[in-house]
Amino acid sequence: MNAILQELPELDSFYHLEKTQINSFQDKGYIKLNNICTNDEISSYKDILKNTVLDAKKDELPLEDRDLYGKAFLQVGNLWKRNEQAKKFVLAKRFGKIAADLMGVDGVRLYHDQGLYKEASGGITPWHQDQYYWPVLEPHTITMWMPMVDLDANMGIVEFAEESHKKGPIASLNISQESLDFYDNYVKENNTSIKNFDSINAGDATFHSGWTLHRAGENITGKMREIMTIIFIADGITIKEPEQDSQKSDMNKFFPGKKPGDIGITEMNPLIYKR
Repeated sequence: MNAILQELPELDSFYHLEKTQINSFQDKGYIKLNNICTNDEISSYKDILKNTVLDAKKDELPLEDRDLYGKAFLQVGNLWKRNEQAKKFVLAKRFGKIAADLMGVDGVRLYHDQGLYKEASGGITPWHQDQYYWPVLEPHTITMWMPMVDLDANMGIVEFAEESHKKGPIASLNISQESLDFYDNYVKENNTSIKNFDSINAGDATFHSGWTLHRAGENITGKMREIMTIIFIADGITIKEPEQDSQKSDMNKFFPGKKPGDIGITEMNPLIYKR
């Protein structure tokens, strides 16, 4: 094994969850967990992940020339395929076990990872439901949202519409000005309880269900908001018939060679944790 890989923390020790935390996640559709990674562990991976994202986005348009979605963040997927050191972070058993425990499943596979790096003066991330974009049948999907730097509310921390995952798909809308207006009205008209955070430290993380409605504000600071996300699917999840272009694209990208009705297991979906 590469000597540098050997020096990186393994992230294979497990993080203990209380039953009350699991129940809260399943009821509200999200949870914030503290100190999943130590400062030393984050320091070991921080620059690796950031440099992989920035290298992939070195030819990105200036912020002012991008559309609503493009202004939200620098978005780079499949860091685990781009960098062997990033792969060690993405496939960490510690994260996988948390995901399995929260969903109440025996095992989880990777769907994909994403670096979401909101630049200084980066725009809002509009309300959306992740699973709207994914061609999977069951609701056993979950996203880990972990900052690599300490965040305050001015940097665009994720916010959640409580219990919105219980609604399933709310609207058939891609992220756009139309979806922004629709969901802003939706949460107001339904008197939805919104959970936001004043701060979140590097190595803490939120986890949210695939159907949990969520957003993030602008980054009005002069610092980059460095976020790593990992999306987990239950081992044995079923691929569904794509209902729109983004689901069709995702099926081809993340379930190559598979068709609707197949189980979501390919070389792109390594098993991360199994009881």
